[in-house]
Amino acid sequence: MLIFWKQRLVFLAVPKTGTTAYEHALRGHAAISVLDPPELKHAPLYRYNRFFRPMLAKMGAESMDVLAVVREPISWLDSWYRYRQRPFLDGQPTSTKDMTFDTFVESYMKGDRPPFANVGSQAKFLEPRPNGVGVTHLFRYEDQTALRAFLEARLSLSITLEQRNASGGLAGHLSEKNEARLRRKFRDDFDLWKTAACNGAVPNSDQFHL
Repeated sequence: MLIFWKQRLVFLAVPKTGTTAYEHALRGHAAISVLDPPELKHAPLYRYNRFFRPMLAKMGAESMDVLAVVREPISWLDSWYRYRQRPFLDGQPTSTKDMTFDTFVESYMKGDRPPFANVGSQAKFLEPRPNGVGVTHLFRYEDQTALRAFLEARLSLSITLEQRNASGGLAGHLSEKNEARLRRKFRDDFDLWKTAACNGAVPNSDQFHL
């Protein structure tokens, strides 16, 4: 999470959406850079509202814009699948080594997920709660041009990105049956990605199925 005080902007770090590259490029310009532990670096919207927002309000920032990036859900899961194939996880319960992407997604759709498939949900990460603020600017991971242009204009600087924390490996294959089931069970995530506009504008909340 990056907090830009003068620009009244908070950049939430949704996991597996390329935010690490922006953190490295922008942390020197942020008033507050939350890089560790992961629970705070990747603080979801409800945690921002509960812990960070009251602190900022006490310092005089009653209103902060909140920016987030969302990724096409199948691509997002594929990134998790490939990331957890890395050798440093070999033998760990979170490893997906020697596992097909289809098996990974089947496990993700279970009510009681095994550790390797317990990766959360982008819709839940950005779910608004009562008495809390929602996301102000929502960008698609796939439209880096729009995201970068917005940040450069808002922060009045030029951004140079380096690839960071890339998952590597080969993309997995998802069967038609499991894709259809995934789209039914996690409609909120697909709808959220669809609502993310190219210019980062967030539509009315009644268009979200959160």
